[in-house]
Amino acid sequence: MEVSSTIPKKHARIEIIPLIDIMFFLLASFMMVSLSQTTMKGMKVSLPVGSSGETQSKKDYYSFSVDRDGYLYWDKDKITYEDVAAKLRPLHVTNPDAKIFIRADNEALHGNVTRLLDQIRSTGFNKIAFEIKSQAAAGVPAPGK
Repeated sequence: MEVSSTIPKKHARIEIIPLIDIMFFLLASFMMVSLSQTTMKGMKVSLPVGSSGETQSKKDYYSFSVDRDGYLYWDKDKITYEDVAAKLRPLHVTNPDAKIFIRADNEALHGNVTRLLDQIRSTGFNKIAFEIKSQAAAGVPAPGK
C-alpha cells in the first residue's frame, strides 16, 4: 500500500552554472600564479627608455647586466669582463644560435657596455640585443600624442 503525501515530489537537479563560475575562477587564479612565477635572469638595473624597441622571445638566451658602477653580472652572479669569453666559448660550441641580452643601467658608462659587447662578439655570438624599457611601461606618451 502506497501512502500519498501532500508535499509535491521534486527530482534532484544538478546546477551547472556555479560549477562553471568556480572553474573560471580556478583557471584565472592558476594563470595569474603562473605569470607571477616568471623569473628574470639579469640584475635589476634602471633601463633606458626607447620607442623603437621590439619584444623578443626570451627562449634559449643568456643575460648580462652592467650596473651604474660598472660592475658586470652573468645572470645574477658578479663576474669580471675578462671572464665573459671564458664563460661563453663552451656555450657557443653547444648552442651557437642562442641569444645574448645585455641589460645596461641608464647611467652605465658607454665604454663598459662597449667592452662587454666586444667580449661577446669575440666568442662568435651574433644574436645580441640590448634591453630597454618601452615608453608605455615608463609612462612616456607616444610620439605625436
